[in-house]
Amino acid sequence: MTTKQTNRSERIVPERIVPERIAKVIARAGLCSRREAERLIAAGRVAIDGIRLDSPATTVPPGATVTVDGKPLPEPERARLWRYHKPKGVITTARDPQGRPTVFAQLPASLPRVLTIGRLDIASEGLLLLTNDGAVKRRLELPATGWTRRYRVRVHGKADPERLRALARGVRIGEIDYGPMAARLERQAGANAWLDVALKEGKNREVRRVLEHVGLTVNRLIRIGYGPFQLGHLAPGEVREVSAKVLREQLGGGPAATAPPRRRAPRKKSHAHRRRPA
Repeated sequence: MTTKQTNRSERIVPERIVPERIAKVIARAGLCSRREAERLIAAGRVAIDGIRLDSPATTVPPGATVTVDGKPLPEPERARLWRYHKPKGVITTARDPQGRPTVFAQLPASLPRVLTIGRLDIASEGLLLLTNDGAVKRRLELPATGWTRRYRVRVHGKADPERLRALARGVRIGEIDYGPMAARLERQAGANAWLDVALKEGKNREVRRVLEHVGLTVNRLIRIGYGPFQLGHLAPGEVREVSAKVLREQLGGGPAATAPPRRRAPRKKSHAHRRRPA
């Protein structure tokens, strides 16, 4: 495959057009996640060139028009990434039956539709990465990416440095095996202590459960790093975009790093095609 450089957005654009599965195309356009796209397809709400689909395995040929509920997909943007300081008391979900505040309700209206990379529970705070591209989300969440998640953790209890160091071997709690965790005591202040904690792959509430296993109760948990991306001086609720150059460098310059719009065969322009779905 050959590539060419474009001045606009400094993107690397593939010359070869590669057909993609329909669910991936919908996710790339930013309409919803790939899993949600599969549900739309199963419900008969997706069509290619007017033909309704019943399988998410269908590939989209170059130049085809994909519609959801009769409306064309928006043109895919380049992949973008934001750092967001999630406040405590906000949940990482689009909707909550209990009416609690959500991350998405807190975000500025100027942001496009975004997906969260990983999660932070309602009691946790700190760095949450957001992207408009499903491929970037999947890549950054994969354990194979090997990026370290770092936390500052305040715990109640007397921290034993030896027991903390032993967590680097991993631990089994009940029927669950937790992977290696690097936990270092920063300081003990009376009944509380501050720890620096790092792990490669986090299961649900893993930091809290593993530290509880060694006799410590977490009363504050702040994610300060996700791979090369840092919380820095972001204020709670603040969002800041990662530059296209940095994103490309950190993801290795491949398609998921730049996510340019697929080159499509020319077709007639229409206002209906350009209109974003409601």
